[in-house]
Amino acid sequence: MAEDHTNQQPQQPPQPAAPQGFDAQQSQAYAQGQAQPFAQSQPYGQPQAQQPYGQPGAQQYAQPGCGQQGYAQQYYAPAAQPAYAAPAPKKKSMAPWIALGVILFAVVFCFTIGAMSCSNAVHSLSNFGMGSVEEELTVGPTVAVIDISGTIQYDGTACSPEGLSSLLNQAEENDDIEAVVLRVDSGGGTATAGEEMAEYVKRFSKPVVVSSASMNCSAAYEISSQADLIYVNKTTDIGAIGTVMQVTDLSELLDKLGIKVDNIASAESKDSSYGTRPLTDEERAYYQELIDVTNEVFVENVAEGRSMSLDEARALATGLPFTGEQAVENGLADEVGVFDDAIEAAAQLAGLGSDYNVITLTQSSDLGSLMDLLSESDSDSATSAAAAKLIELLKNEGVLS
Repeated sequence: MAEDHTNQQPQQPPQPAAPQGFDAQQSQAYAQGQAQPFAQSQPYGQPQAQQPYGQPGAQQYAQPGCGQQGYAQQYYAPAAQPAYAAPAPKKKSMAPWIALGVILFAVVFCFTIGAMSCSNAVHSLSNFGMGSVEEELTVGPTVAVIDISGTIQYDGTACSPEGLSSLLNQAEENDDIEAVVLRVDSGGGTATAGEEMAEYVKRFSKPVVVSSASMNCSAAYEISSQADLIYVNKTTDIGAIGTVMQVTDLSELLDKLGIKVDNIASAESKDSSYGTRPLTDEERAYYQELIDVTNEVFVENVAEGRSMSLDEARALATGLPFTGEQAVENGLADEVGVFDDAIEAAAQLAGLGSDYNVITLTQSSDLGSLMDLLSESDSDSATSAAAAKLIELLKNEGVLS
């Protein structure tokens, strides 16, 4: 049976209920759509109903205290951590390798020494650290030059008795070397070292000529006085024949600083030269006699080397230097001339004419002598290679230049 819809009114959608707290006028306006509710603040961080926004898992958060719609927070993968460059690896120290190389070198060295004949080993070791080298191969008549530059002392160089003796012995044994020039540039040094070196020059059988550079004084001149000829420049300081001993008295300074030094000695004068107290009159007289005796040896060597009387040599032993020209006038030197003049004079004394070679004899280092020792036999190639590797490591570490 058909229903009658003639008087039926269309069904109206239900009016939304006014928010709590509105009065009647506000409720009516709200129902007509003329009023908007205030946004309800939600605690920050509390999720509202899940909204799709086209992305699954998006949540809407309400901002506290405002009437705006909340914002959608997306869940993203954690941001990539910044990449940091790994620190550069520290340079490994070469110290362990150097220590290993030294040990290996020592073992090989001992093995090499054991393989040598006793006489060869003894001869090589006796000259260890005092060897000499010729910068050029001597072929034919040769004049050898030995530089004595520096303080006369016991240091193994050409400025020492051991060093000069080694170089003169080489020149003596080399048949091609027929004369020697001593190139001297020294203000002197230890009296005893000068005395020994003068004796070696005196014993040398071949002609010796001295070429004086800026200075040729004291112990250096004592050595030079034994040569056959002495050449000087006009401005060379030469001579200074004399002996000195220095004692510094620091006692008054120590007293001012409140420093007291107690010297416990086996004899009263044992501490006389320490500078902690003044010399007594007896000690001063004793030291003066000691200096006079030492100086007399110096004067005697000069007189003998320069063919003078002792009185003439003593008269020149003022302790002061002379110029080159003055030394020629008073007999302490022979000619004014440069280095080349001295070489030419040595060649003439040896009867070489104008056709001769000139080489320089120098002291080799301890390391060089050791390398020479290890390379004496062809069978020691492995030893030499090990030594070369050790030297390379030491250079890399800055131990050797």
